[in-house]
Amino acid sequence: MKHRRTTPKIFNRAKELRHDMTPAELKLHARLRAHRMADVHFRPQHAIGNYIVDFCTPRRKLIVELDGSQHLEQEEYDAERTEFLKSKGYKVLRFWNNDVMNNIDSVLNVIWDMLNEE
Repeated sequence: MKHRRTTPKIFNRAKELRHDMTPAELKLHARLRAHRMADVHFRPQHAIGNYIVDFCTPRRKLIVELDGSQHLEQEEYDAERTEFLKSKGYKVLRFWNNDVMNNIDSVLNVIWDMLNEE
């Protein structure tokens, strides 16, 4: 099957990642799924180009990324990735896994505020 937004290889990798989400991703997904946030649909592990983002609402052009400690060592890669996604018209929000695990309500408030800016 041909996908317009990515390659079959990346699409299949995203599918694999959906079945192997981190604890922080699972916790946030539980709060975002089923249109629980302003009736907005977030897709977990969504492929765009050569990248797989943690959560995306394509209709609202918003991406939510969760970062663990490995992101401290890949700032340049993350910046390049963010620039690519912005060039496609997306807004990108980044949160530390620790924030999701310990202060999910604050994370959800930031996402909510971003959704209401539009």
